[in-house]
Amino acid sequence: MPKIAAIAPPTPGVGPRLAAVAGFLAVAGLPLYLHLPRLAAEIGLPLSTVGLLLLGIRVLDFAQDPLLGWVAERYRSSRPALAAGAIAVVGAGLFMVFTVQPGLAGMAIALALVFTAYSLGAILFYAQCTEIAGSADRAGHFRIAGWRETGGLVGIVLAALIPPTVAAYFDARAGFAALGLTVAVAAPIIWRTSSSIWATGAGRPGTFDWRPMWRPRVRALLLIALTNALPVAVTSTLFVFFVEDRLQLPHLTGVYLLLFFVAAGAGAPVWSSLAARYGARRVLVPAMLAAVAAFAWTAWLPQGAELAFGIIAVATGASLGADMVILPALFSATLAAERLSPALGFGVWNFAAKLALALAAGTTLPLLDWAGYQPGGPSPPEALSALNAGYAVIPLILKLPALYLVLRLTREIER
Repeated sequence: MPKIAAIAPPTPGVGPRLAAVAGFLAVAGLPLYLHLPRLAAEIGLPLSTVGLLLLGIRVLDFAQDPLLGWVAERYRSSRPALAAGAIAVVGAGLFMVFTVQPGLAGMAIALALVFTAYSLGAILFYAQCTEIAGSADRAGHFRIAGWRETGGLVGIVLAALIPPTVAAYFDARAGFAALGLTVAVAAPIIWRTSSSIWATGAGRPGTFDWRPMWRPRVRALLLIALTNALPVAVTSTLFVFFVEDRLQLPHLTGVYLLLFFVAAGAGAPVWSSLAARYGARRVLVPAMLAAVAAFAWTAWLPQGAELAFGIIAVATGASLGADMVILPALFSATLAAERLSPALGFGVWNFAAKLALALAAGTTLPLLDWAGYQPGGPSPPEALSALNAGYAVIPLILKLPALYLVLRLTREIER
């Protein structure tokens, strides 16, 4: 495959436009998993049903991600149109889920559309970021990642805060409706302001040959991406339940979400700068150790531990910021160094991240349901113990293999 070259020199205006697209697409990621369980409870859908629904739709994702990566590579010259369609469908689909609030069948259709559009949009976007950075050293990829992930985290913050903020004045269902309406209105604005970043070269014949993705350096980063995404997926799925029912602090849910994501967003440019200067491993390891310590502390919190969980929210948010900036930038730079297609590469990367989310939602929610946990209602002690284990103990255990794999990163990969 020909050497990847920057399609245009990064200019001061590119960063904010990348951040805007990242923020919009981010709403269909973590915030969807954060809000969907509570929305399901509000409209009367069982947690086990929602968990299995998410798992089933993610199976569709697993089948289509390689195809979407191929489409993004095969039809490079059509990326602007593909990106416009993806942004429009994400906006319409989230409006259907959160504002229309349909029953199970309608939600299944809307979520399938959202996840497909989000997958295509994310693959296109990360591939475009790789081509904008070109074959520059890793510092260039870290700078692009700083803009991209900061924008994504700002989008997550806004999407996380809109429902509880509106709900404080109306009710929970009105809060979710406001989120869906906001995303639908934002879709054409985001496309209008960011269309210039989608300039591309001519299309190249695509291929379903995924063997290059098993090269040692690429495979190592994909394995880290999967293992490291698992604890984040679990805590994102259970965050609201843990705060409201385990800690008995429902009035602080919005505050903790703000602390978590602001810490992640504020830390993103710092982490990218540190990684560019000192190397990925030296920065990632202490950030991941901080997350492990925070999980351990969380498991022992009593009810009403307001200040302690606030500190934990900041620590885990900052750690997430390091993960979200450094790992995709490393992967992007590795694809460029190996002269591999960024669209195909991020098709596989997307697969790994969504597999983690699917496993989290498809296992933790049914297990809590079977343990007798009732969101917002009376739950037996064993159900709250299961919630505590799911939010704190299991993520701690899952984080350790990811930490081990980061420690094994070779200097060739991390610098």
